[in-house]
Amino acid sequence: MNVVMIGSGYVGLVSGACFAEFGACVTCVDVDQTKIERLKAGEIPIYEPGLDDLVARNVRNDRLGFTTDLGTAVAAADLVFIAVGTPTRRGDGYADLQYVYAAAREIAGSLNGYTVIVDKSTVPVGTARQVERIVRETRPEADFDVASNPEFLREGAAINDFMRPDRVVLGVESERAERLLRELYRPINLIEAPILVTNLESAELVKYASNAFLATKISFINEIANLCEQVGADVHAVSRGMGMDKRIGSKFLHPGPGYGGSCFPKDTTALIRIAQEHGTSCRIVESVVEVNAAQKARMVKKIRSALGGSEAGKTIAILGLTFKPETDDMRDSPSIAIIPNLVDKGASVRAHDPQGEEEARPLLPESVSYYHDVYDTVTGADAVVLMTEWNEYRGLNLDRVLELMKGEVFVDLRNVYEPGAMEGKGFAYAGVGR
Repeated sequence: MNVVMIGSGYVGLVSGACFAEFGACVTCVDVDQTKIERLKAGEIPIYEPGLDDLVARNVRNDRLGFTTDLGTAVAAADLVFIAVGTPTRRGDGYADLQYVYAAAREIAGSLNGYTVIVDKSTVPVGTARQVERIVRETRPEADFDVASNPEFLREGAAINDFMRPDRVVLGVESERAERLLRELYRPINLIEAPILVTNLESAELVKYASNAFLATKISFINEIANLCEQVGADVHAVSRGMGMDKRIGSKFLHPGPGYGGSCFPKDTTALIRIAQEHGTSCRIVESVVEVNAAQKARMVKKIRSALGGSEAGKTIAILGLTFKPETDDMRDSPSIAIIPNLVDKGASVRAHDPQGEEEARPLLPESVSYYHDVYDTVTGADAVVLMTEWNEYRGLNLDRVLELMKGEVFVDLRNVYEPGAMEGKGFAYAGVGR
């Protein structure tokens, strides 16, 4: 089966490599010549654990290739996946679909025989219908179907999510399209992963609804954490008690500085706009977005309070810059909102991240200093702020950290450490919701 992936970004590259692992012959297409040359040379432009080995193995076995020649690739394809970016559009918060529609026009001009065009990008309800309209107008005689197959990949665990999914969602309108997609996903039958077949609109909405609900759980537990600080409760005990209820579940009930990344901020905003466009509202999701923004601001206040009311003239060591561990993704990371506020108020910031420095540099103030060693980062610091829960921060030599610091303030925005143990070491410890 010949599969073409339009777009070799996070979704396109991971999905393409995984389909190749399933046994398909996959070609990833991108307009960025430099990116394609890097991929051909074995360089992976994103950090995702295990992806380099997966790509190399399938390239070596002639199941995965890279090109800028969309026409030739599409002409030989059974399925063409559109996996281009859908960033938030400036001005109205809606998903920017210009790249999706441009891809549809290019695909239309190269179709050769029956082909299924699949929306893999996260797109608003109705996008598949528009893709179909564009292709029909461009090539009225073309034999094709349009389908929706949203991705549910967590950065840092994307390969496992693809190979062992909770579910695969197929939005289709013909038996031919369903048959081809089921054949492509046949390897997951071995693990009995459920496949949900539905219409185009439902498939498109599943992704937005799922991400909005997970974002809601994060904002909810952050509000509860703030309440815990006021009443003397421990948010971890509260969240564990909640998570034991099978109707609620324990996942995404971890307090912190707010959500970020490529999905939650973009998808919650887009869902609000989709609802407004169709004459309804998503008031809960609107509140989720507001709470998340407020949580990031609250973290600045927490750091300031731990420093005695002012960060002016203080040296602050930041551990972790990416929005979550096991990724180099800085999109909407809490660090982007928090660090500039500290710098603006006179703090000197030293930063460390295992993978995010290159992506972080253009997004953070020029005055931020970067270090490749954790202990160099904390040397001379008045305060350490644990921003992202990378594994290497979970096993710090705390005695050494305290010895190297100038002060003793440790602000743990991910609650990696226990308050009593930290205070026993001599730290002035502050967590979230404890």
